[in-house]
Amino acid sequence: MPYSLLHTSMHLPLPRPAVFAFFADAANLEAITPPELHFHIITPLPITMQRGAIIDYRLRLRGIPFSWRTRIAEWESPLRFVDEQIRGPYALWEHTHTFTTAPDGGTMVQDTVRYQLPLGALGALALPLVRRDLSRIFGYREVRVRQLLTTAD
Repeated sequence: MPYSLLHTSMHLPLPRPAVFAFFADAANLEAITPPELHFHIITPLPITMQRGAIIDYRLRLRGIPFSWRTRIAEWESPLRFVDEQIRGPYALWEHTHTFTTAPDGGTMVQDTVRYQLPLGALGALALPLVRRDLSRIFGYREVRVRQLLTTAD
């Protein structure tokens, strides 16, 4: 089964170093994840974010609890970083976070997730549901990031 892509972007009226610092703080993940996922970081905080850092989480998806482990595969502060799943629900999960300075001095945040479901053809049956869930999760994330970093646009 080929991989799928999710791409989102948002503009924030803040300088890139400030926006990058927010996303680089793993503790903020809980605040920008929908509450029904019961997302909790297991790795003791604070986490020194750098290439090779390992982060363990627990969450529930559709009521099913599971563990997720990611590794920071690339770290280029304050431009980009990539986290990849080592253990979790996907056959492949690679999430690239990119931060660029917008012409107005604000920051463009782009997320590109390359993912693949497990179980081959059986997993492919769940792809429409997973796409909808990921779209909802990243939509929630954008709203929360705006609430936490800016006043309402």
